[in-house]
Amino acid sequence: MTDRIVCKPTPWFLLRAAAMLLMFGIFSVLFFRDGKWGYREQNLVYHLSKAFEQAKNEFKEKKDQMTPVDWRAYAAKRTIDFTHIDKESKQVIATPVPEGTPVPMPWPEILGDYEAMKAAPDQGQDKLFNDYLLQTNIKKEAPEELFTLRKINEQWVVFWFCLVLVLGALFMLLRTMGRKIAIDGEAFYPASGGKVPFADLARLDLRKWETKGLAFTWAKTPSGGERKLRIDGLTYGGFKKEDGEPAEQLMRRLKENFSGELIEYVTESEEPAKPAVPGS
Repeated sequence: MTDRIVCKPTPWFLLRAAAMLLMFGIFSVLFFRDGKWGYREQNLVYHLSKAFEQAKNEFKEKKDQMTPVDWRAYAAKRTIDFTHIDKESKQVIATPVPEGTPVPMPWPEILGDYEAMKAAPDQGQDKLFNDYLLQTNIKKEAPEELFTLRKINEQWVVFWFCLVLVLGALFMLLRTMGRKIAIDGEAFYPASGGKVPFADLARLDLRKWETKGLAFTWAKTPSGGERKLRIDGLTYGGFKKEDGEPAEQLMRRLKENFSGELIEYVTESEEPAKPAVPGS
């Protein structure tokens, strides 16, 4: 009895599928983070930076007119309303900020410190603001522009798209890991399952076998029709010489037992010679 040849999923396919799964998974996490928290947190930092800039300008105008107590009382009444002018509609709309953010939000307490505000210009333009971010454990940087609700919704759309790709890649990986292609002395066993006797194979298409390791065969069905079977040598078995080229061994065995229509490219050396023309 002829030995059975079994072609299992190749490390090449498994590595590629795992890489795709990892890539789409990372993208999903990044877009989810930006849609859920990231863009909203950056919007918060943007408005905070504007509040510090506004406080700096107002302090510069009023410092000679106010005592430290007066300035603290004045700063305690100032708020951040988290609104902006929409570029398209030119209307004032609310800026998306993290859930739980008080709207309007009082100025940060540090802005009511007269001495800190007075010393800020000598310490650098952003020193006071950066110190505040460090103290409040805010790790985001102020963006150049606000992220609108439309941009945030776009992150959710791409997230769901990437999630579908993740599930698709996971499905393909798990499905392929549980499959194999085999052949013995009686029949061919495709990756989709079942047993196909050699006598039931009607056609064999090898036109992509040499270049892509891909072939197709058609098997007769009990109803009188045909079903198309895919033979993917790169996914199952492989062509590594150190492994004995399992996919090539399977194809040789299949061709030896195949008696139907064979479809393959014919090279010039294999073309029949043209008959001589009389009188030439």
